[in-house]
Amino acid sequence: ISIQSHRVNIPKIDVSHQMDVFLLCHGLLQLTQLLYSSYFKSAITTIERRFGLDSLSSGTISSLHEVGNTMLIVFVSYLGGRVHRPRYIGLGGLLMAVSAMLLALPHFLYQHYTYDSVLKVGREDMCHSLTQSPNMSVAEACRPQEQGMDNTKLWLLMTSAQLLFGVGSVPIQPFGISYVDDFAGASNSSLYIAILFAVSVFGPAFGYLLGSGVLRIYVDVNRADTGALELTPADPRWVGAWWMGLLICAGGLALTSVPYFFFPKAMHVENVSPAVGSEREVVKDGDRNLDTSMLDFLRMFPRLFVRLLLSPFFLLLVLTQCCFSSVIAGIATFINKYLERQYSASAAYSSLLIGAVNLPLVAVGILLGGVIMKRWGLSLRAIPRFSVLLLLLSALFCVPLFFMGCRTQSIAGIYPYPGANGLLLTCNSNCSCPDSAFNPVCGADNIEYISPCHAGCTGFTTEPKNRFRVQSFSNCSCVAVSGGPGTARPGACPNTCTHLLLPVIFLISIAGFTASLTHNPIYMMVLRTVPHEGKSFAIGVQFLLMRVLAWLPAPTLFGITIDSTCIWWKSVCGRKQGCGYYDNNLLRNRYLGLQVCFKIMGIALLALVGWKVGKTREYSLEKRPEGPL
Repeated sequence: ISIQSHRVNIPKIDVSHQMDVFLLCHGLLQLTQLLYSSYFKSAITTIERRFGLDSLSSGTISSLHEVGNTMLIVFVSYLGGRVHRPRYIGLGGLLMAVSAMLLALPHFLYQHYTYDSVLKVGREDMCHSLTQSPNMSVAEACRPQEQGMDNTKLWLLMTSAQLLFGVGSVPIQPFGISYVDDFAGASNSSLYIAILFAVSVFGPAFGYLLGSGVLRIYVDVNRADTGALELTPADPRWVGAWWMGLLICAGGLALTSVPYFFFPKAMHVENVSPAVGSEREVVKDGDRNLDTSMLDFLRMFPRLFVRLLLSPFFLLLVLTQCCFSSVIAGIATFINKYLERQYSASAAYSSLLIGAVNLPLVAVGILLGGVIMKRWGLSLRAIPRFSVLLLLLSALFCVPLFFMGCRTQSIAGIYPYPGANGLLLTCNSNCSCPDSAFNPVCGADNIEYISPCHAGCTGFTTEPKNRFRVQSFSNCSCVAVSGGPGTARPGACPNTCTHLLLPVIFLISIAGFTASLTHNPIYMMVLRTVPHEGKSFAIGVQFLLMRVLAWLPAPTLFGITIDSTCIWWKSVCGRKQGCGYYDNNLLRNRYLGLQVCFKIMGIALLALVGWKVGKTREYSLEKRPEGPL
């Protein structure tokens, strides 16, 4: 596939500044791309609550874009030097913009968000005697809007959007990195790539900050009277405007994709002598003559793939990256849920902390790792030792997190009370409480109940200044205070260790900063262990293996792990609709434990790389920028 630039009369950028402008444009596009994907992850718990998904489903949806990416990335990377790379990058950006708009469609196709309330007619969940409100069958208890809730359309739209996003993101990094590495000076290549990675890491930071802003807005702000809204962002029933951020991301992707259609297919190489420059031009002319058809490539692919995998350094380094990518995937997808459930943080506040503290430190670490590579020219023998030391230090920072958590609050009939019928207590046996009720209240005895009905409450009062919000519930037969019915307040009971939230974020951020210092050195090792002519194909195989072995299965694996700690599932019309309560101790130990296991495996593989490198003569990456190991 070849697009001849001379056939299209388009303006060209000044040659002396082409690489600078390309770095700016590519940094902005990668930043916007990661802003989009990270924003979606910051909103995943909100989408769970809105559509009644479990962690397995949300993790699977979050990783589906890797399927479209995996199917095409090797082929696109192989054609990297044979096609007009900037134009393909621009086309990919436009496809991602379309996918963001598709991802927001369920909000406009589904009915308004509904929640259990004592103020809405037909949704009362107060305690009524059985004589006044006899028990209904499950079919009768199901409201029409709940009976019609079917997530088939949701899965179809989100799957299509994620697959399209995966296809659009295929050329972004392989074409962009190989384009920079081909036409940047040999001494500048590692720094330029580090700058690209560092700038792009601010994309996730901005994505989480965007999530923090829009998730404070009610989901139906465009079609409901928010002045009469009962909920607040701290309420467990709150759902933020998750769709709004996706439309913002779609606009940003479209704008940052347009400049790529004005870059040339090839540039002059930076800062090289005439002899070297002519030599590299000869190499590129030779590459043009080596174009093969797609059929020939498909025939050669198995042999090229196996030959690359037989390179022990390449394979071990990619497997190392897969281990650490699995950790990143688990953190990116579920860190919000972890902070919300473990420390009672709202979705907006947890996104703010991640975007303002954690991710900027990671970006600084990646950039600093590139500066270390350029200034000290770490050799192949020094890089594994440098990386293993820092990664071990990063793992040690995670150890205190196992002891900095909250125990599960006391929940009547659920925790620590055992039994399948625990919700049916003696004190609320005369109440006709629906099984699908979920309107948590905290009793005066500091025990939580899943609804005012299950607390046995028969009355309530509203706030003096806002009649649309409940101030307290009264005459609650299950709340034993001073020997008689007590009171309850709306919302969940607070955890006992919310003061640990900021120290935990600090430790997570320091661990991420320490690990990110090794990102660029390890990545440059991968680039320098393959021949120059096979670089694009090697990058494609690298990203293929990382997606198949890490980015695709890791969110699902972490989702299964989190679901295994659920102690009570919400249900609507007999269908499971997401987890209502988790065992916090199990959630903390299993979620963090899985991350530490992946880190230990990655460190062991990197130590094996260092051992093998010790048997090879040492040389500087900066002095030998090209060629196989």
